[in-house]
This record gives sequence, C-alpha cells and structure tokens, in this order.
Amino acid sequence: MSFHSHSFSTYGFAVVLSFVIGPFGSSSRCAAADWPMWRGAMGDGVSSEAGLPTKWSKTSQVTWKTPLAGPGNSTPITWRDRIFITQFAETDSQRLLQCFDRKTGQKIWEQGVKNTPTEITHKTNPLCSSSPATDGDNVIVWFGSAGLHCYDLDGKKRWSLDLGEQRHIWGYGSSPVIHGDLCYLNFGPGERQFLVAVEKATGKIIWQHDEPGGHSGEGASKKWLGAWSDPIVRQVNGHKELFMTFSNRICAFEPLTGKPLWTCNGLNALVYTSPLFSDGLVVGMGGYNGMAAAVKAGGSGDVTESHRLWQATKTRQRIGSGVIHEGHIYILTDPGIAECRSLETGALVWEERLAGPGPTGQNWSSLVISADHLCYAINQGGDAFVFRASPRFDLVATNSIGEKVIASIAASDGQLFIRSHQHLWCIGERRARK
Repeated sequence: MSFHSHSFSTYGFAVVLSFVIGPFGSSSRCAAADWPMWRGAMGDGVSSEAGLPTKWSKTSQVTWKTPLAGPGNSTPITWRDRIFITQFAETDSQRLLQCFDRKTGQKIWEQGVKNTPTEITHKTNPLCSSSPATDGDNVIVWFGSAGLHCYDLDGKKRWSLDLGEQRHIWGYGSSPVIHGDLCYLNFGPGERQFLVAVEKATGKIIWQHDEPGGHSGEGASKKWLGAWSDPIVRQVNGHKELFMTFSNRICAFEPLTGKPLWTCNGLNALVYTSPLFSDGLVVGMGGYNGMAAAVKAGGSGDVTESHRLWQATKTRQRIGSGVIHEGHIYILTDPGIAECRSLETGALVWEERLAGPGPTGQNWSSLVISADHLCYAINQGGDAFVFRASPRFDLVATNSIGEKVIASIAASDGQLFIRSHQHLWCIGERRARK
C-alpha cells in the first residue's frame, strides 16, 4: 500500500524543477537527491544516488531517530533540509502533516484537520497512510474522507478540496502524484473510485475519470476488489501517457485531459502495486492470488490481443511495488520472498526467501533501487535487506532496527529515512550536494 523554479505552459509539462532534468522518458534520470514523493521523483522507486548505506543496526549508522505520536504506514518525503510525513493522532481525531528538521530530527511544525469522522479501515492500516508529495513549493497530502490539502513549506494552508467519502474495509493508501502543473490522485478503493487531476496551485479539478464496479468490501456478499496504486507519467513515441493499474486492467490516459487512450486486461480484482515502465513496456502486478502482465505502451482502445506481451496467471501476494533494471523486474512479495522476473517474458529467474531476526518476515514495503544497482526493502519485523539487481541472487546485507515497519524506505543525499510505528529514523551521514 501505500497503504521554486518552475517553467510551465498552461497545464503544461515542460517541467523545470530542481529534481528533474530532461523529459520524463524511460532512460532519463535526474541527478537529484530529494525524495519528493512516494517512490521518489519519478514515482518508480529509482534513486539517482550511488553509495547509499548498506549496513546499519539499532545503534550503528543512526544519525538520529525521533519518536512519533503513533503507528503509520506512510513513507517520508524529503525536500532540502525538511522531512515530511503524515500522522493520525487519536486526540481530536487529527489527521496531520508533520515537518521535521533534517539535521536534528526535531519537529518544526504540524498542520492538519481536526475532529474528522473516522472512516473504517483495517487494524494494520492506520488512517493517514497516504504519503505527501512536494515540488519544493507546495506540499500536497490526501487525508481520505477528510479531503485533499495543500500547504507551503512553512505549513501555511493554500487550499483544501473535499472529494467526498472514501470507504473500504481495508482503508486507503494511494498518494498524490505531482507532475507539471497538475496533481493526480487515485481516490479509492470503494464504491466510489476515480482518478482525478487537480491544478496544484489552486486545487481546481481539471478532469476526473470514474472507474466503475467498485465495492467497499462490506456486507454478507463481500466483493474484494479495488486498486491502491498510484499513476506514473512517461514519454511514449513523442507524447505523454499516464499509466494506471485498476482492478483487472492496465490502462493509459492523456495526462492533460484525462482522455482514455488504451486498456489491457490481465490483472485480478485486487491491485495494490503501482505500474512500472521500462523500454516501452508497462508492467502491472495484482495482489491476492494475483496476476501480472506486461503491455506495450502507445496503443489505442482495447489492446489486450494486440499489445499484451505476457501474462502470469498466478503469482504470490504483492502489496509493495517492484523496480525494473536492465530487462529484469525485482520485487519483495508479501510472504517475504524476493523475486526476479524477465521483463520480456515474465518468466521467474530466481526467488529467495529473505529472513531476518525480526518477528515477522511479512513485507508490504516497496523496493528502492540505487544508481549502483542495489535494491532496498524492509519487512514488518524491521529487517532491511540489500541485494543486487542481478539475474543471479546476491544478498549484500541484512539490517534490523527491531521495530514494526510497513512504510517504504526513502533515499536522499546519501541517507536513508525509515518510518517505523514508533520512530522516524535517519540512517547514514548526509552527503554534500555538488
């Protein structure tokens, strides 16, 4: 799950951000060190940095750790000297965006929404499991039924948008995605599930796609379906496509208008992971008793027969998202088994159980891959694994902090940030920017 210098045309995507260089293509990688959204600047778990920490413990390589008010599943994001997380506080039913000082771990400010009705969720998925997103000017956060909100870096609210009730027995976990002038959000799962694009400066809705067939999972005739995934935007054959994985399908939209471009069947009804993109291929992976599929981007209409490259009809439970490197897909599945699959065929290359000293090997975190091709994941026992993105399995290190972790790791300026249910951790020494 999940669970200042800008140059834009009108709602355009000629982006000049301090973390982006060049077009949003499959091989364009920024030399930035911020981690501005869940899964980083490109939304795919790829870090532009090499030489990230590979070995740490509860006491070694810990620059600081800061106590948190309660459990949470959202991932930290970073911008320069600030760290942002979301937090649910039982007192006054507060949904909070919190800002921490990167050097010390001290909380600088918190803002949010108080006295909000508490919607249903699963005990393993506390409210406020959606991660924030920033472009260095705006910080946008989704608080489920309590709305979508935008703040500046000092915590001053800029706008709020009421999107109505979000209702599902397992709660929500998708996060805002900022791209150009727009912010995208997968609102759901539940009876109401839609993909919406809003103007990031004002919160004005630019377009909305309603995905039919939703269900809250309640009642005697339970229907377990829904998507917790986040969209990604990429360049395809001279134009941009916004990729999304919904129940049963992988699809693409025109990013500025929301016009549906193509759809491909091949997933099951529960989709927790976000789409992946490489070499012109979009990969979607389903959840419980799930399917996985790859489709060639750039089609029109129903491309299941014409563009689907492969489909794996039965895979392990996947909640965390994977990464792609040099023709291979890497992912740590819910049971704690790491997999490597061929991007071209979907065939399993290797699988290895990753076990540490923690009490549970269950994994909901998404992979991060560094510029020197090391994959990072952390399971619910607080055991972090570093292994090489290679067609031959090579475990580099196992590191434990001994606290429950569901959030994914964030990498920035040579440091790793880990949000457990007890603390926000900073691992490693900060690297100076060139």
